[in-house]
Formats: sequence, C-alpha cells, structure tokens
Amino acid sequence: MFLSPRHSAIIEMAKEQGRVLVEDLAQHFGVTPQTIRKDLNDLCDQRLLTRVHGGALFPSGIENMEYEARRKIAADEKEAIGRAAARLIPDNASLFINIGTTTESVSKALLDHNGLMVITNNINVANRMRIYPSIEVVIAGGVVRGSDGGIVGEAAVDFIRQFKVDYAVIGASAIDHDGALLDFDFREVKVAQAIIANARHVILVADGTKFERTAPVRIGHLSQVNTFITDRCDVEPIRAICAEAEVRLIETGR
Repeated sequence: MFLSPRHSAIIEMAKEQGRVLVEDLAQHFGVTPQTIRKDLNDLCDQRLLTRVHGGALFPSGIENMEYEARRKIAADEKEAIGRAAARLIPDNASLFINIGTTTESVSKALLDHNGLMVITNNINVANRMRIYPSIEVVIAGGVVRGSDGGIVGEAAVDFIRQFKVDYAVIGASAIDHDGALLDFDFREVKVAQAIIANARHVILVADGTKFERTAPVRIGHLSQVNTFITDRCDVEPIRAICAEAEVRLIETGR
C-alpha cells in the first residue's frame, strides 16, 4: 500500500495522539482544511483511520492505544468531566475509582475534599491522592499492568468485594449505541463489574469520543449506572436509554 509522505505523517501523529484534528493538521502541514479532509477520507477509505467530526481517530477495535496517547485525547473535556463528577461527591464519602484517564481527572478534582476514603485499583490515582492527609487511600492487590498502572485479576476482584461504598467512579473504553459499556481487558472488566455491584451510586465518566470507538469485552450496560457525565451526547439512542432507565445525564459541554 503506497502512502504519500503526508499521509504517513498523519498516521504516525494519529497513532501517537489517538486523535488528529483537521484544523491542527492544516496548520501543521501548511495546507487548506479541504486538503486535509480529503487526506483523512482517503486514509479512512483504506481503514487506516476512523473518521469522526472534525478529524479522525487511530482505530483500536481489539487493541487499546498507549496510555499516554489516551491522556491527550479530549484532555480539556476530561478535566471538565472530572470537575462535574467531583461536585457530586460530598466530603466524608467512601468511593471506588477505577482505571482510566477520565477517572484520573476525577481524582485530581477531588483533592480539595475532606474525609474521603478512596478505594482504587489505579496506581496513578493512589499516587496522586496519597499525599493529602484528609484523604485515606486504600489500594487493591493483584497483577499490576505495566502499560497504565492498573491492578487487575481475581485478587483485585476479591479485594473490591470486601467493601460497600457510597460512590463508584468508573470509565469505559467504548460505549455502543445500544448502551453496552465496553473495554479491552477481560481482567479489568471483572474488576469494574465488582465495583458496580458494590457501590450505592455509580457514576460513569466518559468523553464523547467513546461513542466513536469499539472494544470487544462487555462491562455492563448504561442502565446499570446512576449518573452519566460526558462532554456532549449527540447519540439519540443513548439519550433515550438514559431517560428510560432514569440515568441522570450531565453534559459539561452544553
């Protein structure tokens, strides 16, 4: 398959960053947005990228992209989602926080809270929150995944089942239009399912790009959560599921 130098560069940028935007690419290469749109359409026709509004994603149907690249995707949106989730959690609450870049944004927004007990299988969350004396951090045991610092496996599941907490903050790698919450690692999914089962109020945090992705392992269904926080939901079937299942939908970008 022949790729022009610009096409090759676009793919490398998408692979590194997870998502590329038309306006950014046009400025980077010194060409018009129309030229970039044609480039992206060509690359998507070859199934090398996945077209989304305003740009394209590096496809990841069965393999997750690098954790640092995921951090960069919709970073501002994740920060806003994190602040919105933190506003729902009062002082002196107990909560689970699982693996994910958006759940990490929630942990960052919670640092001004007092009297929290945070149970997590995310080393990054534990490391950020442990230095605050007003927050007690409890970390799960199990296999540490080198790619992102997530703790997975049966030991982590058994650990989570010892608790019954006020809130759970969970993420998902993809959200299907039928409401299925999806991820890549079966071991991580088992932990997420235990978290959902052992929390009184489940908060799902996911930016809008998750509607455009797919993943092979089912965590559960949107109807199992109490609150769904995203930057923007333009998927009507998802909005209908939230209304029917009485899931509170919070859109930080509206």
